[in-house]
Amino acid sequence: MSKETKEVEEQCRDFRKKFDSLRSEIGKVIVGHEDIVDNVLICLFCDGHVLLEGVPGLGKTLLVRTLSSVFSLEFRRIQFTPDLMPADIIGTNIVMEDQATGRRQFEFQRGPIFGQIILADEINRATPKTQSAMLEAMQEHSVTSGGQVRKLPEPFMVLATQNPIEQEGTYPLPEAQLDRFFFKVLVPYSDRRELRTIIDRTTTGADPQAESVLDAEQIIQAQDLVRHVVIAEHVQDYAIRLVLATHPQGEFAAETTNRFVRFGSSPRAVQALVLSGKVRAMLDERYHVSFSDIECSVLPAMRHRILLNFEGQAEGVTTDDVLKQVLESTPKALEQKLDVP
Repeated sequence: MSKETKEVEEQCRDFRKKFDSLRSEIGKVIVGHEDIVDNVLICLFCDGHVLLEGVPGLGKTLLVRTLSSVFSLEFRRIQFTPDLMPADIIGTNIVMEDQATGRRQFEFQRGPIFGQIILADEINRATPKTQSAMLEAMQEHSVTSGGQVRKLPEPFMVLATQNPIEQEGTYPLPEAQLDRFFFKVLVPYSDRRELRTIIDRTTTGADPQAESVLDAEQIIQAQDLVRHVVIAEHVQDYAIRLVLATHPQGEFAAETTNRFVRFGSSPRAVQALVLSGKVRAMLDERYHVSFSDIECSVLPAMRHRILLNFEGQAEGVTTDDVLKQVLESTPKALEQKLDVP
């Protein structure tokens, strides 16, 4: 075994240990929802953002606060309301007076977007104009105000929440903004055992706290390591065909796609599948991506990137239903290889 191979294996083991430590610390505060915690952590190490969907009271906000604790990152909360303006998020130029000289000048006052872990609480409550203020921040990790571009601190992650039930007075997120979320994670109700643990922790005076595990520099190093994980051409092609299978009337379109889908997933979907697959490979202490690593991320990576047609909506079909059929009908390997120039 070469020295380089040993170093790679050691890096994978170290990554797994750190990930397990993060799970353990978050588990001191968050009861259950292991898959949700894993998906959120995967998004962070892929330098992505998460949309958490669930009814109120399921611990979405607590999860975000806990993340900022275990990562020693700057936490900012933005409560989205119909009267929220873009300047309330980005910041604005205000007139400041020098006490010594009496001279006045404009000075930029930073908004809450200048954090590292951003909770966009009930993001669909704000108007489209205000929602659009998040687009540049989520994609370029920068904001533009007064003609000047200002970079956001790294690492930077947006965790947005929305309530799927109460839709009065809401503004559904446009496809362009949904596409900027790496994962859309559905937060379910807690089960009987989890509810008992929640009661024991919250009604007996106990106040569990999560300790810091990683700092900003270590997170950035881990993000760089993830991108160097190897993915074979045939596994990469599988991820590509899964995305193409959501395109109606396309070469690889699934039967359910042709019937119920209006628009399929964008190229960001295959990027999410590959990057999350690399993280999952490292969690299994491997330095190469497998088919199963790709399959595990199909639902969270693609459920918000598919737009159903009228028939799909009338039949009560969900995007998860479509994706499950896509997984069943898409072969893992093809005899015909892709010619790359």
